[in-house]
Amino acid sequence: MSDDDIPEADRLPGAPHPRETARVFGHGAAEAAFLDAYASGRLHHAWLIAGPKGVGKATLAWRLARFLLAQPPDEGGGLFGAPEPPATLDVAPDHPVARRVAALSEPRLFLLRRPWDEKTKKLKTEITVDATRRLKEFFALSAAEGGRRVVIVDAADEMNRSAANALLKLLEEPPERATLLLIAHSPARLLPTIRSRCRILRLRPLPAPDLAEALAQAGAEPVEGPTAPSLAALADGSVGAAFQLIESDGLAFYGGLVRLFTAAPGIDRPAAIALAQEPGPEGFPLALHLTEMFLARLARAGITGPPEPEAVPGEAAALARLSPDAAAARAWAAVAQEAGERARHGFAVNLDPAALLLDMFLRVDGAARQPAPA
Repeated sequence: MSDDDIPEADRLPGAPHPRETARVFGHGAAEAAFLDAYASGRLHHAWLIAGPKGVGKATLAWRLARFLLAQPPDEGGGLFGAPEPPATLDVAPDHPVARRVAALSEPRLFLLRRPWDEKTKKLKTEITVDATRRLKEFFALSAAEGGRRVVIVDAADEMNRSAANALLKLLEEPPERATLLLIAHSPARLLPTIRSRCRILRLRPLPAPDLAEALAQAGAEPVEGPTAPSLAALADGSVGAAFQLIESDGLAFYGGLVRLFTAAPGIDRPAAIALAQEPGPEGFPLALHLTEMFLARLARAGITGPPEPEAVPGEAAALARLSPDAAAARAWAAVAQEAGERARHGFAVNLDPAALLLDMFLRVDGAARQPAPA
């Protein structure tokens, strides 16, 4: 299978891929830092773009790649002196580089990602050393158009140990006029020696206004009024998570959870059964995530009080009643870990998703009956 036919793990159904997305919202400081380094002639050879999933790391990496590859080959000198440094990272959509990048046909760009497994007909679970060694072939090719080349590693924390060591050798002796852009959801999982050879751009969760703009760019239905802060709270500032919540009606499911557990202990069993059956097998991962999120917010409420804003009406009162203090917070944290692991294991061995969710709901109800340990 050719590179441009490989399924893309970071493409959400119904949304453009990060390389097809023009703007980055909420990360102006990171863009300014990169642009300043470029304009000053101190562009580092490796950049680690770190942050939670879905906040725009890949979108920023593709934006940086387009910018670098679209710059003219002669960046200084000449009869009339050096040209004015670029003021933005913008590249026109009809620019040849932009078109080639969107089509994955730019010869000066290498995308290192999890390879396709012909045996299983799925993406491999990690970036392999064989995939990483292809970088040697890429850099061995003669560089046209000024010689600048860019590598995007998506995601660097998916490399196995051998692949990480192979990349480290490249970071230690980088080719001339090469820029490596490493995307990492969990940078702590990377080799310390890799982190130390990169300049880090840390991206934070998006606030509600930036999240709304990013969702509009992705083609999501507008989210306005009281729903907007609720969506931002549940998505934790992640565009990817927010898009999935909208497409899967996740806010409605979370509202059902809050209504169900408002009565705990002693939840309405028929209502619990109906809510457990609602997501179906395809929606189980999101339903499990939202249930675990409720438990996490429940545990946090015992330490810091109910979160603001509340995700759905009535959530703050339910959290305050069920988790009034630090002892309750510790108890709920233990419930969250045990119940979540049990549900994920059951799903992995093909148990009924509705039964797994119902079991989780009943465990939460049972925990609400028990006094928190002192």
